[in-house]
Amino acid sequence: MPRSPRVRRPALLLASTLALSATVSGCGFLGIGGDEPGDIQVYSARHYDLEDAFVEFEEETGLKVDFIFGDDAELLERLKSEGDESPADMFVTVDAGNLWNAEEQGVLQPVDSQVLKDSIPAEYRDPGNEWFGLALRARTIAYNPDNVDPADFDTEDTYAGLTDPKWKGRLCMRDSTEAYTQSLVASLIDLHGRERTKEIVQGWLDNDVDIMSNDIELLEAVDAGTCDVAIVNHYYYARELDEKPDLNVKLFWASQDGAGTHVNISGAGITESSDAPKKAQRLLEWLASDGQKAFVGGNHEYPVNPDVAPDDVIAGFGDFTPMPVDAKAYGSLNPEATELLAEVGYE
Repeated sequence: MPRSPRVRRPALLLASTLALSATVSGCGFLGIGGDEPGDIQVYSARHYDLEDAFVEFEEETGLKVDFIFGDDAELLERLKSEGDESPADMFVTVDAGNLWNAEEQGVLQPVDSQVLKDSIPAEYRDPGNEWFGLALRARTIAYNPDNVDPADFDTEDTYAGLTDPKWKGRLCMRDSTEAYTQSLVASLIDLHGRERTKEIVQGWLDNDVDIMSNDIELLEAVDAGTCDVAIVNHYYYARELDEKPDLNVKLFWASQDGAGTHVNISGAGITESSDAPKKAQRLLEWLASDGQKAFVGGNHEYPVNPDVAPDDVIAGFGDFTPMPVDAKAYGSLNPEATELLAEVGYE
């Protein structure tokens, strides 16, 4: 696990955005406790089954939590268009860049909470206290142990090391439309500059990288030997291990002699329009403290709260040094990252 924070887990996949939009259009909400509007309205781009976590909160506090689900961009635009009339009290999103962008767009409000300051390390929360990281996900190397000797990886800069011709025809990676890819490239721009990062992405393409639409496909390809090496989020690997204990895939923690393994966060903030900011703050504080393990359920993410232990599966992955998270860089450099990917033809 990372040497500063630890982990938790999530649950199942929630209903699709379109189905939920049909259910909750207008002022109706999908609520855990029933069809009537709840005490706390959450717009969530985190598409995991959060019922167990929030039911536990409801039972402890007597407050009811309702949800609208969608992707990050859709929900942020909805918050902006609704303005002061928005029913949302909390915005939950994935990717540090999205959290920074929500702050930049003025849809969040600052929260003065000692509980949040004590529970969440400073590097995983906004300096202005408008957003707070709640879960960590590492984007690192998955490899087939039958075909790869981990000693072959560049331990100083593993991501750049995949441009070495020895990996030609052996790589598979996620597509350019995915926030995970964009934030990884943004972090490389922040670390190396644009020209060097362009060389790295071009090097992946020169090695005939096989680009796939999701991390599960990547892991299945590595397991089958279709490709030998992939860049994946650690929790997809953990979830696959749950279902396939004999999965022929191993993890390698990237860049441990350099900048560290790329990590990202999912987190939340209280909306500027909230009619119940104190209730929403109570939920946010619970998610950062007593509710950390419940929040992640079975998704095997690392908790930001250093007092919360990771689940047994990812504890078995061992400690690693994470790359520092720079939400401003991930957010502000996202347009440059997507432009760079398009420029070199990475689809």
